[in-house]
Amino acid sequence: MRFSLGFLLTIVSLSLFGCDNLRNRQDSAALSASEKAQSLNEETKNRTVALPKQDTINASSTLRENVSLTQADSANAASLALQRKIIRNANLTLELASPVEIQPKIFSIAESHGGFVVTSEMAQEATDGKSKPQMSVNLVVRVPASQFDQVVEEIRQVGNRIIQEKRTGQDVSEEFIDLEARIKNQKALENQFLEIMKRAGKVADALEVQTQLADVRTEIEKLEGRKRFLENQASLSTINVTLQTPTQIVTAVGFWYNVKSAFADGVDVAAAIILFLIRTIIALFPVLVLIVLPVALIAKFGFRIVRRGRGSDPATVAATNE
Repeated sequence: MRFSLGFLLTIVSLSLFGCDNLRNRQDSAALSASEKAQSLNEETKNRTVALPKQDTINASSTLRENVSLTQADSANAASLALQRKIIRNANLTLELASPVEIQPKIFSIAESHGGFVVTSEMAQEATDGKSKPQMSVNLVVRVPASQFDQVVEEIRQVGNRIIQEKRTGQDVSEEFIDLEARIKNQKALENQFLEIMKRAGKVADALEVQTQLADVRTEIEKLEGRKRFLENQASLSTINVTLQTPTQIVTAVGFWYNVKSAFADGVDVAAAIILFLIRTIIALFPVLVLIVLPVALIAKFGFRIVRRGRGSDPATVAATNE
């Protein structure tokens, strides 16, 4: 009985111990499995988080790079457009009834767009009498380059008929940039000469440097003058406007018209002959006064002297007495 009881207690203790060990093993296995799962989840999370971040960074950097390149290209294009120097000119010949009356309107168009009229010249061409005299007005207008097209269009609308229209453009951007670079180099050379002059110990060296410095300064002034000229020509466009009246030709012909024309031609020929005679007399008058008259007086005085000499000769007197 005691043996069986002890045996049972031993079996129960062993089974309890085995259950505890199994439970501990299961707990440790579960713990290790959970730790592994947690670590795996964390690693996976890190990877999944790291990858989008990297992709986001790459995408953002790519987008930023594309945007920066686009902005840089647009900025370069805008800067080139701003730095471009184009000289624009136009020649317009308009036909209208009264150029003198339309002339103030051209003035107002130029002034309304910030421009001005440089020269204004009026001329009347003589005709052969078969048509009315032709009146013409020549204007030179300077307007800002941004208002060039608009001013040309407004001037075109003034005339009844456009006889001639010409627009030209000259891109001087390359020359302008070259002038800026040359001016920069010449100024750097000028600064070097100034430093050399400060260190010059002899008067001869200082005079030689001064000569070189004067040449550099002359070159700088010439380049800057050319640069200012290009800036002025590019900032202000030139428009040459010619306003003229229509040529009216008389086409009526007939007997009396031919008689009138012949009489007018005869009057013109007679007037030309009279003017020729008057000019000839006026041209010969100094010759008559300064040359012919003195020669005639000298000849007359010489003849008198000769006659007196012959009258005082004895042989001549004796012959005369006999």
